[in-house]
Amino acid sequence: MVPISFVIETISWMGAHYPQMVDVVKDSILVFDVGGSHVSAAVCQEGDYCLGPVVSAPHPATQTCEAFVGLLHTLGVEAGVNCGREVGATLAMPGPFDFQAGISLMRHKLPYLYGIDLRRALAERFGWQPCQVRFINDADAFLLGEIGAGAARGFGRAMGLTLGTGIGSAFAVDGRIVTEGVGVPKNGEIWNLEYGGGIVEDFISSRAIRGTYERRTGKTLEVVQLAALAPEDAAAQEAFAEFGQHLGRVLETLLARFVPDVVVLGGGISRSAYLFLPATRKQFCNQAFQLRVSELRDRAALVGCGVASFSGGNRSAIHAGSSSTPGDAV
Repeated sequence: MVPISFVIETISWMGAHYPQMVDVVKDSILVFDVGGSHVSAAVCQEGDYCLGPVVSAPHPATQTCEAFVGLLHTLGVEAGVNCGREVGATLAMPGPFDFQAGISLMRHKLPYLYGIDLRRALAERFGWQPCQVRFINDADAFLLGEIGAGAARGFGRAMGLTLGTGIGSAFAVDGRIVTEGVGVPKNGEIWNLEYGGGIVEDFISSRAIRGTYERRTGKTLEVVQLAALAPEDAAAQEAFAEFGQHLGRVLETLLARFVPDVVVLGGGISRSAYLFLPATRKQFCNQAFQLRVSELRDRAALVGCGVASFSGGNRSAIHAGSSSTPGDAV
């Protein structure tokens, strides 16, 4: 009989000298990022969280659960779901969503999914057991992706913010998402915290930037247009600077309580970070943390789904869902 120690040594030697052979036996999982206007999918590999080809498509014109599930199945096949050892699927979803039950609680977006057992519907379409389909909050997925293979690698305490139509947030300690504890707002959400006579999202969102510009010029433009105009448009520069000031003030309060080692910014607005980060940094009295822009960008949530699947970093393991009840003041 061959000694087990010899087998282990042989596998280790093969991994070092012929990694492509060892990769064959690695598990992989199908990952989805469900956004407000489109869905992206890829196959994520265990270990290094490498993604296969990323495919995406807009939400179906026919707004039904059947059409949505059909789109996910089509994207899964295109991403290569039948080409490896997939152990199921993990989907990054916006809230409110019951991540443990796999049921959407959203009424303002994707209303045709409200109350649907999406886990069972997807499992039936792919021919899996329901337990092979899991869900994760999209902001959590973003941060876990950056922790696993991006800008938050190697940091013990991390905060992630996604800046776009609204502001998503996530907090992690030692690679695991936390939704409670010292310095962590209720459910890890900051969008609804009281701030400036309103809530945080009133001041840190794409509509805040658009609103500032409109008040100064009377013109309504999208953020991407304002970013393009900013080099030669003082009002656009001021709109981003004001956004950056509010972001800095909110962060300064959060940082004092949570004390992260790194804060990673993602979302569409982060692509224009050079326009607002100088104003953001001016709000910090003592910057004992690193403020970074996402390295993975649009791939972060997809990678994060893989991290959650293979490392157990998913908040659904410790938290049943998301609440929209306003939290403390900033």
